[in-house]
Amino acid sequence: MILRPFARPRLWLGVWMFGWALCIALSLLPPIPLGGPQDSDKIGHFLAYFILSAWAVSIFRTRRAQVLAALSLVALGLAIEWGQANLTATRHGDPRDALANTLGIALGLALAFTPLARLLERLDRKLFG
Repeated sequence: MILRPFARPRLWLGVWMFGWALCIALSLLPPIPLGGPQDSDKIGHFLAYFILSAWAVSIFRTRRAQVLAALSLVALGLAIEWGQANLTATRHGDPRDALANTLGIALGLALAFTPLARLLERLDRKLFG
């Protein structure tokens, strides 16, 4: 099995897929004015992709699946930046956003080498085990 041994594997995979959908929607809809210093949106990019990558590390059992998930997230980030530049009138593509996304993905993937990689598995056992 590609997923970790969860009692509710579809739940955790569904949460990850919802995260993808939310990321896509928030990236292509008109931006929400948040204020803050210039380029502070890079923090949001970093955090969103870090969470998606860390979640993938938490739900997928094998390194191969985790790396493929990370690469798919890099592709998603690049595709969204292309889409913002070419398909929307309210957004613009920014290579620095793609860099922030990729850094978040890399840090999330690095969690595979820590005990945090099994945190969701322990939570699943506690809630449903």
